[in-house]
Amino acid sequence: MAKGYNRAPGGKSAGGMMAQIQQMQQQMAQAQEELSQETVTATVGGGVISVTMTGDQICKSITIAPEILEDADLEMLQDLITSGVNAALDQSRTLASEKMAPFTNMLGGMGLGL
Repeated sequence: MAKGYNRAPGGKSAGGMMAQIQQMQQQMAQAQEELSQETVTATVGGGVISVTMTGDQICKSITIAPEILEDADLEMLQDLITSGVNAALDQSRTLASEKMAPFTNMLGGMGLGL
């Protein structure tokens, strides 16, 4: 048998690497579940618009302060809502990136070049 047969990059056996991958899949599923439960809230327009989004980018709520409706500038309101949604998306993506970073690092360490 050739030296290194049935070995993954880094000298790990294929069986050991499969077990490690399965464990990582379970951990990733857990992290994704946690992301679906965590929320971020972005507030724009001096607090008149708040957007709450989950870590998996599901918009949970948009809150509009009643006083903004008194002035009733539709275009301004639309711009504020768009800005709030985009800010919440950015925060949610950052949260997801931070939560999933360990898995990206693990995959790279397994010789998968990620």
